[in-house]
Amino acid sequence: MNYRKLGSTGLEVSEISFGAWQLGNNYDWGGMDDKTAHYLVSEAIDSGINLFDTAPNYAGGRSESLLGEILHGKRNLVVLVSKYGHRPNGGLNFSADEFQISLDASLQRLKTDYLDVLLLHNPAKEMYRGQDPLWQALRVARQQGKIRHYGASLDFASDIESCLNNTDSEVLEIFFNIMHQDVRRAFPLVREKRAGIIVKIPLDSGWLTGRFNAQNKFDGVRGRWSEDEIKQRAKLISSLDWLTADGSTLTQKALGYVLAYDEVSCVIPGIRSQKQLNENLTGVEYVPTDEIRRRLENFWDEFTLNGTKLLPW
Repeated sequence: MNYRKLGSTGLEVSEISFGAWQLGNNYDWGGMDDKTAHYLVSEAIDSGINLFDTAPNYAGGRSESLLGEILHGKRNLVVLVSKYGHRPNGGLNFSADEFQISLDASLQRLKTDYLDVLLLHNPAKEMYRGQDPLWQALRVARQQGKIRHYGASLDFASDIESCLNNTDSEVLEIFFNIMHQDVRRAFPLVREKRAGIIVKIPLDSGWLTGRFNAQNKFDGVRGRWSEDEIKQRAKLISSLDWLTADGSTLTQKALGYVLAYDEVSCVIPGIRSQKQLNENLTGVEYVPTDEIRRRLENFWDEFTLNGTKLLPW
């Protein structure tokens, strides 16, 4: 495993980290029992993974609770990231008045007295102006020692720029992969502000594993795609066949591409099996050439018409 600095936080995190949306989450993902969750987190730690990303709404709080159980006695070995804004039982709440209640509940489920990073969970764009009292609530929680660093989980370059210019956020979790590259337009500011960058959805919800095609039917969280969107994605993925002509996997190339950017601290793909864990770990073994990186950037520029026609998530 390789490790990188998480911006200016002083934390060092594993390039391949652990997205815990799937832990205990049978509703959205299916097949994730508690025994499997315990096994995968333990295997991840043994493999050198040290950052775990969760949220109160993942499996209705069960993701946090499972991590709390599994990481008992290992807290000093890991970097814990959780969020605020999505309630465990559904719905949104970014109220400063309820922030401490949510944070304390997360800490209780995680069996810890502090979070390394607390992220606002995709709030409305107005939040990035930095004037909402929630930002002061975050500063108070940091002074209390309940959180060490804070920032936001967001999806677009314009949000990154607004958040970094108007708040004292140190860490951002961003939506970045071969199919979704809008955020890289904000990387110059990321470098200037020395922000830590965690990359979410690096495999585009499974499309960049090579498992899906135009004939696939989806339910659960993936049921959001229309038939036309599935066909469009399948066509785009097939045009990337040149990437794996050397016998490598699309997973490896997709993760390696994201990690090729110095601005990125780590990626947090989801993990549902030992096979997926092993595949994700291969991402550290591939470093694309400058030519391949430019080719993948041009690929996105062309099919999005220079970022003016983005793929739906």
